[in-house]
Amino acid sequence: MKIRAIIVFVALLCCCRLSAQHVAVKTNLLYDATATANLGFEFALAPKWTLDISGNVNAWNISDWRTRHWLAQPEARYWFCERFNGHFLAVHGLAGQYNFGNLPANIPLLGFKDLKDYRYQGWMYGGGIGWGYSWILSKHWNMEFELGVGYIYATYKKYPCAECGSVIDKGNKHYVGPTKIALNLEYLF
Repeated sequence: MKIRAIIVFVALLCCCRLSAQHVAVKTNLLYDATATANLGFEFALAPKWTLDISGNVNAWNISDWRTRHWLAQPEARYWFCERFNGHFLAVHGLAGQYNFGNLPANIPLLGFKDLKDYRYQGWMYGGGIGWGYSWILSKHWNMEFELGVGYIYATYKKYPCAECGSVIDKGNKHYVGPTKIALNLEYLF
């Protein structure tokens, strides 16, 4: 599976022209604020179409909180003005793995409402639609905002605490709501 993903990524790089405003490298500042490593690449496909491929990983604990996860989110974008400038509509997919628990309050991640007392781990798959806007800051720098909503199917195993215990429940969950929020700082080539 990893080899297949690398081959697809290299093929995408080979298909894209690497000249002015054809490729953007980006980081989501909201993920950065939560110590989640992330990186995104956006490729020009046509005058008003781009392909955004982003991913993030959080492989550590903050204090006693457990918010470990990885997520990949490919997205097709249609730009109303010109690519990398102004309003856009998007369709995205997502896939990842998560391990959440021991949060200081019952923050409802993926719709789990008891993350203060229990830990959940599993896989998630889904997709959605989004709207965004990109501001040109200079010749090579942009700031971009995006908000997406959609559906996530999540499998889970429930544990009694963040570090210990046997499985006390397992199943799947259907989540409908926000699936993407981004404040991206971009460098364009």
